[in-house]
Amino acid sequence: MKKIAIVLSIISFTLKAQPKVSTGAIRHFEDFKSELVTPRNVDVWLPDGYSSNEKYEVLYMHDGQNLYDASANWNKQAWEADSISGKLIRENKTRKFIIVGISNIPLQRFSNYFPQKAFESLTRKTQDSLYALEWNGTKLFSGPVSSDAYLKFIVSELKPFIDKNFSVYPDQKHTFIAGSSMGGLISMYAVCEYPNIFGGAACLSTHWPGTFEKNNNPIPAAFFNYLKNHLPNPASNRFYFDYGDQTLDALYPPLQAKADEVMKLNGFNEVNWITKYYPGADHSENSWQKRFEIPLVFLLGK
Repeated sequence: MKKIAIVLSIISFTLKAQPKVSTGAIRHFEDFKSELVTPRNVDVWLPDGYSSNEKYEVLYMHDGQNLYDASANWNKQAWEADSISGKLIRENKTRKFIIVGISNIPLQRFSNYFPQKAFESLTRKTQDSLYALEWNGTKLFSGPVSSDAYLKFIVSELKPFIDKNFSVYPDQKHTFIAGSSMGGLISMYAVCEYPNIFGGAACLSTHWPGTFEKNNNPIPAAFFNYLKNHLPNPASNRFYFDYGDQTLDALYPPLQAKADEVMKLNGFNEVNWITKYYPGADHSENSWQKRFEIPLVFLLGK
């Protein structure tokens, strides 16, 4: 049962209609059409007082069905992104921004979120072993790793729609991306692949193992090597990482330490990068919502 709970914390099986929010408003786009990826729901959160007479910054977030409405999620947990963001904006702790929540397709989540260039650097034997992985009779990867197409969907299809239909700043300095677990990996990858599109990433409980194996796992080294060779200019991009030490997060402390060394070697410092450790925190939306305001202030603070 413990293993099932861990896996379920990474793979959401709930795809729902428009979520309820406690502050602000949601603009729901059912099965947002794409020529690059499977259509998926997109929920755009607008803060109270949203007006076309003002310009807003944009935070793109993965696993969008887990952001706002705990009552509709399988584990009755959510990031509470609406209430936390609304509070920070009201208290003048951040600049005004909207959130674009991109729902995952549960069975495609690993294929969409696994950094593709790092995957392709692995040996064919390792790639084949990953494609063979199953959970409860279902393959963890439902198809070929497709994170390059997923990011292209965000950059070339979704972002132009947001820029056209909402009152936002379209430039890199006002555009950010965030997620947790595999969503942390794809957020890191997004900034490295598109440093001129995204000004920064918030990567909570980044899933450096790539799978659920701790020993003799070549995947973290592939991620760190990719990071070393693709990190953008520290003067123009920012990164936030964090981790706990319970449930799946128990795997992360030594791996995040290695990622931090890569950041230092590439010239990042406390101005453009922070890593936070939360002893006792587990791998869940409840944990992420408790500290979500930290990366928000880091990326969007006044």
